[in-house]
Amino acid sequence: MHARHALTAATTAASVLALGLVATAPAQAAEYSSALKIRGVQYDAPGRDSNKCSGGNTKNEYLTIKNYSRTTTVNLKGYVVKDAAGNRFTFRSNHTLQPGDYVKLRGNHGTDSDAKNVVYRQNCNFIWNNDKDTIYLYKPSGARADVHAYTKKANDRDGNGYITYHG
Repeated sequence: MHARHALTAATTAASVLALGLVATAPAQAAEYSSALKIRGVQYDAPGRDSNKCSGGNTKNEYLTIKNYSRTTTVNLKGYVVKDAAGNRFTFRSNHTLQPGDYVKLRGNHGTDSDAKNVVYRQNCNFIWNNDKDTIYLYKPSGARADVHAYTKKANDRDGNGYITYHG
């Protein structure tokens, strides 16, 4: 009787494990349904935070978005970046990313440049919290392209204020 009970428990455990793996597969597949992904975030700008437009360091807080496609060029126009509090930035101008190319979305005011891979938010306020936040990237259609939550303690082990996603 003990052997039969052990066999049933092992079969049940294997079934639960298999179901767990099946349940997580769609979430992972959905995560990679977009060519554009969040490559990394400098959520805590080096130095003392200062959101002054002149002399501040909001330009040193940035989000890197990369085109992970091997064949498709993507225009960022209409893509939206948001945080957990609802702060948002919409790419209003054409900015194309070739396969493997990236852009750094920086705070502060500046001149956007395809050649330098930079877009400025034209806003001197910080967007990412220094302790924890969630970063959302939405396609122009409104569909979610990527999302990452972070906490300083769990995700920034070296304490440099930068977290890498998607290698």
